[in-house]
Parts: sequence; C-alpha cells; structure tokens
Amino acid sequence: MITVIERWHLRPEVADRGLEIMQEMDDLVGPPAHADPGWSGHAQFFRSHDASNEFLMIYPWRSIEDHLQLRESEEPLLANFYGEYCSASREISYYDELAVEVDHDDHGH
Repeated sequence: MITVIERWHLRPEVADRGLEIMQEMDDLVGPPAHADPGWSGHAQFFRSHDASNEFLMIYPWRSIEDHLQLRESEEPLLANFYGEYCSASREISYYDELAVEVDHDDHGH
C-alpha cells in the first residue's frame, strides 16, 4: 500500500472557487478511479495556508505500478480541466508508510 499526494495549482483568478473546482475534478476522474482494482480508500483534500491557489489530494493506492496505469488514463480526461483552471499540470508524489514505534510514555509532561 502506498500514499499518493497530488498537488494542484489553480490559476489565482479562480482559486476562490477552489472547493467547487476540486469537486469538478473529482467528479471527472473519481468514478473510473473508484472502479480501478488499485483503489484502496477515500481521498482527502487540503488547501494550503501559504498559497491559496494550491490544493492537495491525498489517498491510499495498492501500488505505484497500479497507480501509474491509472495516471496515464486520467491525463486525457484532465486536458480541458488543466486548460480551464490550472496554472500547471498536477504534480504527483508517492510515499511508503514507515513502521515507526511511537513512545506513548508522557515522560512526566
């Protein structure tokens, strides 16, 4: 299982409609993604505090290889979306979970 982080850069003049625009993107690519065997859970959306036109979509996926196939199939669906709303194509990063032991002892605090 991996975590996928998509970074979206909306054009500044449409950033105030970010929630609506990100919902439009999800309506466009969400149904095929949910039907894909790599689908492993729901996405979360975030808006940057530092850059009001930057949005993140974070979600789990079965593997990088599975996601690369989905990513390739999504690009033609997103061509018009990019042109209408974005200052650049989305940036996608992949992360593996690390098994880190967390000490739950409060150490007297």
